[in-house]
Amino acid sequence: MIVRIRDATAGDVETIADIYRTYVDASAVSFEEAAPDAGEILVRMQADPGLPWLAAESEGGVLGYAYATKHRQRAAYRWSVDCSVYLKAGEGGRGIGRLLYASLLPLLRDLGYHRAYAGIALPNDASVRLHESMGFVLVGVYEAVGYKQGTWHDVGWWQFPLQNAGVGAGAPQEPTPWRPVQAK
Repeated sequence: MIVRIRDATAGDVETIADIYRTYVDASAVSFEEAAPDAGEILVRMQADPGLPWLAAESEGGVLGYAYATKHRQRAAYRWSVDCSVYLKAGEGGRGIGRLLYASLLPLLRDLGYHRAYAGIALPNDASVRLHESMGFVLVGVYEAVGYKQGTWHDVGWWQFPLQNAGVGAGAPQEPTPWRPVQAK
């Protein structure tokens, strides 16, 4: 099977919403309690600042997607992003998540972002393996931070260095916005 990574489009929002719905409805992987519909997914894809949404496609069907969002609201965080990968049921363990991140992370670097973060509801061994295999490093755990499906869940935070510059390296250039996803 040949998997192609491409920009997600407005034409993908129904499939993306379907993939994500499984995680929202049947697990604590996502802390959302109501799955967003395709219209809300499109709004998120078009959010400001524009950040990448990518789709993994094979034989015309979307198998999964990855995207980045703002890390926090305050201005000083604008060089940091949160990122996620979600795969269609049954597609895990086939390297699709790695392909998505192998495209997303360099793209974020090229746009001028400094760090990428991933929050993982624990336990989630598959997601931890994926992130650590890509070079993400655990930086901390928020214990019992979210309540879903009748129990409290911890969230681990992993970071990935997109740029080499560290503290004292001087003012960075502003990140370049990703082109927004166009409506259908």
